[in-house]
Amino acid sequence: MPPAMDQSKNNRLTELALVFLKLGTVAFGGPAAHVAMMDEQIVRQRGWLTNQEFLDYLSATNFIPGPNSTEMAIHIGHRRAGWLGLIVAGTCFILPAAMIVTAIGWAYVKFGKLPQATGLLYGIKPVVIAIILQALWKLGSAAIKNGWLVIITMVAVLLSILRVNELLILAIGGIAALPWTRLTSDELKKFGDTARAWIPFTGGVGAVAGTTVGLWPMFLIFAKIGSVLFGSGYVLLAFLRADLVERYHWLTQRQLFDAIAVGQVTPGPLFTTATFIGYILRGPKGALFATLGIFLPAFFFVAISAPLVPKLRSSVIASKVLDGVNVASLALMIVVTWQLGRAALVDWWTVGIVVASLLILYRYRVNSVWLVLAGGLCGLIAHMP
Repeated sequence: MPPAMDQSKNNRLTELALVFLKLGTVAFGGPAAHVAMMDEQIVRQRGWLTNQEFLDYLSATNFIPGPNSTEMAIHIGHRRAGWLGLIVAGTCFILPAAMIVTAIGWAYVKFGKLPQATGLLYGIKPVVIAIILQALWKLGSAAIKNGWLVIITMVAVLLSILRVNELLILAIGGIAALPWTRLTSDELKKFGDTARAWIPFTGGVGAVAGTTVGLWPMFLIFAKIGSVLFGSGYVLLAFLRADLVERYHWLTQRQLFDAIAVGQVTPGPLFTTATFIGYILRGPKGALFATLGIFLPAFFFVAISAPLVPKLRSSVIASKVLDGVNVASLALMIVVTWQLGRAALVDWWTVGIVVASLLILYRYRVNSVWLVLAGGLCGLIAHMP
């Protein structure tokens, strides 16, 4: 490879590292907020992806197990700088949160309780809601292309409110978009070939048995969870409770809920809950093994499935299905945003923060990172004695 091409690749890798280290440090609020921040940084500010490409990758993450926002980072890294970019982007997004959670794990083991972060989150949560709303507006403008897709979106929102399984909602969205497609035999064959290639990536591995907290048994249990887990952080709670509390008795109920709380109040992926659990079970090595176990499947699934995303868009039938899945994904984000909003907007002060944040985002296009930091500062000031 010529030196100029080497330099260009190195520059892209450096850019990816800096962007995702920053996002991993300030991306509070869960997957919906992370996706919104990535949309701002990757699509609006840098133009690395179009709105449609961003939506396609977002939909692809919903069809494979694992943490969606981390998988988005990995997809973006792969698109921007190939296989090295895949590793750099994913690792840099995970690393800040893993380090913060490890430090909290040390404090938890030493002092027996969690540090307080009430004031910080009080101010950050409304800003996160504003960022998500802006992203929903932009992504919705690109995804909802006709009246039928509006109807699919509304039905998907209703199904989500009724707590229908997320994968079923996505499947319904994709199938419902098919009437707009002329189903030729060639297109059916092409779609079938692509669908069959996608099927292996929606499965998982079996459970691991064990009675002691060994590093490798811990790694394998978290790898199993990362390989089969679809859905929200509450689904993660159910998996962790079944394996670590009920089956192996490695954690108490209180320790598990403290671990989930740490994942929620720290930036970056919620899956760093595993880092905290690993630390309280086996110290720094446990934190490392648990983190590797729960995140490695995401790298594997994205690496295998990434080449299929352009094929989905190139097929007429698959493209229409993807349109339906895109709006169904947006519907899931809408419901999550509503749920987050109910928890975040607890008084007129928090309502004022979200309104001010929306106005600033619309009028001045301020980087969301600065808004998150400003929101956290406002929250700390509001909770000063």
